[in-house]
Amino acid sequence: MRLGPYELSSNLFLSPLAGYTNLPMRLTVRELGGLGWATTDLVNARSLLERNRTALKLVATSPADRPLAIQLFGSVAGEMRDAAAMCESLGAQAVDINMGCPVRKVVKVGGGSAMMTELDKTAALVRGMIAAVKIPVTAKMRLGWDDDNLTAPDLARVLEDAGVAAIFVHGRTRAQGFSGGVNLAGIRAVVQAVHRIPVIGNGDITTPAAAKHMLDETGCAGVSVGRGAFYDPWIFRRTEHFLRAGELLPEPDFAERLRVLRRHFERYVEFYGEEHGARLFRKVAPWYAKRFGPVKPFKRLIIGIASRADFEAAIAEYLAWRAQFCDEHGVLLEKFAPAPLVASFMREPGAGGEAERTAIPVPKGPVEVW
Repeated sequence: MRLGPYELSSNLFLSPLAGYTNLPMRLTVRELGGLGWATTDLVNARSLLERNRTALKLVATSPADRPLAIQLFGSVAGEMRDAAAMCESLGAQAVDINMGCPVRKVVKVGGGSAMMTELDKTAALVRGMIAAVKIPVTAKMRLGWDDDNLTAPDLARVLEDAGVAAIFVHGRTRAQGFSGGVNLAGIRAVVQAVHRIPVIGNGDITTPAAAKHMLDETGCAGVSVGRGAFYDPWIFRRTEHFLRAGELLPEPDFAERLRVLRRHFERYVEFYGEEHGARLFRKVAPWYAKRFGPVKPFKRLIIGIASRADFEAAIAEYLAWRAQFCDEHGVLLEKFAPAPLVASFMREPGAGGEAERTAIPVPKGPVEVW
């Protein structure tokens, strides 16, 4: 597919995931293959203009991290315009506007999902950004504020007229947060609302089958994966192959998972420094562990790491403990192996259809207190 002037290697996208889709993450999944486009974590436009240290870290990139969009949030037209120009000067291939984040700290300043409630104001802001840069401007939205205000199709038409190059739509409302199922009919309505630009669907893509199901059911041009990419960093390679060849590649074995875990950790250390990187990686490693099989000691050990030595010691101790669940070749015995990844829409009602989604952590409590 194409996005603005760019011809992409696949129609698979990495969604922004607050606190996770940093440069180490993006490089790791790019290296595994299949990814066509990535977007940074969302960054406050004002903080970026002020060259806040944290904001600059969020948009840090490298030559291997292409093509890349920087995602901005904010509601002040002048700040968003100037921040878009700054993104272009930093070498980004596109600027993405966050109109979907449901988190209170984003919404309360008029950004994220709040932008879906004032179409005229949002359109004026977007036109200012498009006029300020030569690179494409895209938008990420939800279906609406709540079930009574499904404004995404109307907003999509307004944004297409304003000149955005693509629209990313998460198939839930702001009120839903990450609960409940994705509304594929809602995504399809956005696809049908526009005439010239691609719509990329998002939400609950945790397997290649789920990606194909969304493409087939909605007519969207591509799919964007967020939490599913942490649950399975190989999802882009496996999905690209499935869409092209019609067959599922086998899931990576334990040795491959461990190799990529180590590579991801090393990138954290290189990017953030040894101690800080190790501490930040404490929340990343448990995602890998979801496919390790018996794992309790690993989780206990990994949450205390503060150095490379701690990381390797935790793995060594875990491997020694894990051996009791393996055969003489070091392969996990079948009764201890994790269940195969199965798209939730393929499960029969009442047969654990929510298991896959609830295995992926989401903020607890109502959206208003996130």
